[in-house]
Amino acid sequence: MRFDGKVALITAAASGIGRATADIIAGEGGTVIAIDVNDERLEAMVTEITGAGGKAVAYNTDATDRDAVNQTVAGVMEHHGRIDVLVNAVGGSTIIANAAAATDALTLEEWQAINGFNLDGMFLFSKAVIPIMKEQGGGKIVNLASIAGRGMSDASSSAYATAKGGVIAFTKKVGRELGPFGINVNAIAPNMTLTERIRPRFEQRSPDDQAAAIEGIPLRRMAEAMDQAKVVCFLASSDADYVTGQTIDVSGGLV
Repeated sequence: MRFDGKVALITAAASGIGRATADIIAGEGGTVIAIDVNDERLEAMVTEITGAGGKAVAYNTDATDRDAVNQTVAGVMEHHGRIDVLVNAVGGSTIIANAAAATDALTLEEWQAINGFNLDGMFLFSKAVIPIMKEQGGGKIVNLASIAGRGMSDASSSAYATAKGGVIAFTKKVGRELGPFGINVNAIAPNMTLTERIRPRFEQRSPDDQAAAIEGIPLRRMAEAMDQAKVVCFLASSDADYVTGQTIDVSGGLV
């Protein structure tokens, strides 16, 4: 099993791509450190994973709170002694009222909120974990970008595109920094994925709009969280030992 004996810290782990990633890693022998701010979902996921014979521990931590992040990482090290994988899954476009707002309709506060939500947690958890991985002699960091970061989404704002473009740039730069220490840093860039948060919005669209969206994807279906998680887990495993600084589009063929 690819994650036997590994400790994997996953942010936004209680739902969506983070949760699907946690299910795979726990199912392949890893210990999941589940970071989220939703106690109910955290409790449910830990119960389900442990009930299936896996290992999972929950931490209610705001990934954008520097002190909380540092305390959480210290607690993980105290109880588990290592961190082999970090998956930075916190992010999204729907924290503002109009996720697809045109640039001249965005406020500065919305711009700052989107960029902070998508970038700060990635930076803080990476900064906290990097010294540990250096000391261990290796590790895997996987970030969640978006095809919006490549300018390929009409359904999101310029703020979100900028933030996810930042994830792609961060991944490449930090991959170069950490390569000499045996630490791989990669990302995925999903298209619209039918997570618990996104599916209701998609289902509210007219049948014609839904069909048009599907028709625009070469594989002719919408992405599910597990589609994205499978690629995250490839990058988090020894299968990707010679891959770093890369962002893989997991978009059903959209280019």
